[in-house]
Amino acid sequence: MSQYIIDIKTPAQNQAKAVKSEYGISNHGLRNLHNVYWNLPTEALYEEIIFRSEGKISHMGAVVVNTGKHTARAANDKFIVKEAESEKNIWWGEYNRPFSTDKFNMIFQRLQGFLQGRDLFVQDCYAGADPNYRMPVRIITEYAWHSLFARNMLIEAETFDELRRFVPEFTIIAVPSFKGTPEIDGTSSETFILLNFEQKIGLIGNSGYGGEIKKSVFTVLNYLLPLDGIMTMHCSANVGKSGDVAIFFGLSGTGKTTLSADPKRKLIGDDEHGWSDEGVFNFEGGCYAKVIALSPTAEPQIYACTRKFGTILENVVYDPVSRYLDLDDEQLTENTRAAYPLSYIENAVPEKMAGHPKNIILLTCDASGVMPPIAKLTPEQAMYHFISGYTSKVSGTEIDLGKEPEITFSACFGAPFMVHHPYHYAELLKNKILKHNVNCWLVNTGWTGGSYGIGKRMSIKYTRTLLNSALEGKLLDVEYHTDPVFGFQVPKHCEGVPDKILNPAETWDDKAAYEDKYIQLASLFIENFKKFQEGSAPEIVKAGPDRNVSLNLK
Repeated sequence: MSQYIIDIKTPAQNQAKAVKSEYGISNHGLRNLHNVYWNLPTEALYEEIIFRSEGKISHMGAVVVNTGKHTARAANDKFIVKEAESEKNIWWGEYNRPFSTDKFNMIFQRLQGFLQGRDLFVQDCYAGADPNYRMPVRIITEYAWHSLFARNMLIEAETFDELRRFVPEFTIIAVPSFKGTPEIDGTSSETFILLNFEQKIGLIGNSGYGGEIKKSVFTVLNYLLPLDGIMTMHCSANVGKSGDVAIFFGLSGTGKTTLSADPKRKLIGDDEHGWSDEGVFNFEGGCYAKVIALSPTAEPQIYACTRKFGTILENVVYDPVSRYLDLDDEQLTENTRAAYPLSYIENAVPEKMAGHPKNIILLTCDASGVMPPIAKLTPEQAMYHFISGYTSKVSGTEIDLGKEPEITFSACFGAPFMVHHPYHYAELLKNKILKHNVNCWLVNTGWTGGSYGIGKRMSIKYTRTLLNSALEGKLLDVEYHTDPVFGFQVPKHCEGVPDKILNPAETWDDKAAYEDKYIQLASLFIENFKKFQEGSAPEIVKAGPDRNVSLNLK
């Protein structure tokens, strides 16, 4: 029976088909629907969101939504359909779990039946700012706010005529009210994220978290583009006045978005990029920033976006009377998010493209408190740390993470989204680093003066000062000392940063505890890299730490 017993007209119903693609929704096996709303603009989607009670409008116009049960990615519920064409290319294992074609078809057929008689929203857009490599994607959603999310995060078509002729190369269908049946479907839970490269369809069920849509598109690009020699990167990127590009690798919570939003540099993008023979290009048209405890002084550009019409605020607490936000309140989740168009950042690069990087920053949030705030890496060390992907998962970014940061190694600083083996991405990156003579840096945005619970989080002021010095070339000529465990070069001085901060050992009261922690961390690196050792060049393996040393700390 249809969910619409009484046909109530919605605000945008008359305009629902005004920019409908000739490549209709029936091509995806979706038929007997109620209303399909095609490519609605932000204003119309606002009206639909409010009409359907999907969200509320906060002070200054951002829409606040609650993502429901899932306030983070359900990493254990993602699967890739195993079929002959892509099977040999995929890094099967923890992050790329195989799923049978038959099971996929069965779930899809049930979903097609489930959607009959219901409203759906469609956004036809692009992933990839470079016209030579961009991919047309169709995002079909049950919620109006998910349609706005797709519109914010991806790249819009330029004309209505382009939309009417639009043919997607990949389609994501997100239906939060549809649940899987693990006993029948072979899913891990009632939640599922299924990607089928043969059918060019992704299915998301039982999750309202917007990040699942975004990361599903990223995962697809991470599979397709490297096959054409394009390096795909979980990174932010910006460019200086002289055209010098910097890219920032890092997992959620390490500072990619915050550190790349620098008023003195133009923002290319905050999370996902490609690196072709022509340069760096953003995959997205928007930003998806964590906003918990956001500071109007330390992060003014992102803070301003939480007060703009068109921004989506996920799970942010607000006062229902005044409509003022409380960005410090984490009662719903610590993973509060803002999704907004890149154009909301005043100094964003309109083309979302720039040249080849001059600097690569590998960001880590070291909960051990032993990594220096910045270190210069050789190309071999950069490859070692890129493949290792060391950081500490900060609570809220994934389901089941507690308050205390969890030390982890995520290959390529984004293992959950990497479809090929890490060697494949590492080889692409190595070739580009050597070809373009890129300076590589390891930056710790984690703890200093002790591990989590004892020390304190690295000052963002100091981190920005060190970064600016590196990007401006000021750190290339200072005196360095060689770290005895990891072998990278640590600057002894940087204007604006106390010398003591540059050497973590000096910030610890208990030097023996520091040495124990550092050797322990080195051991974790070595154990983790064993799974990548076979096939890695000897010079990359040798670029790792040596745990059989004494730091000789007094």
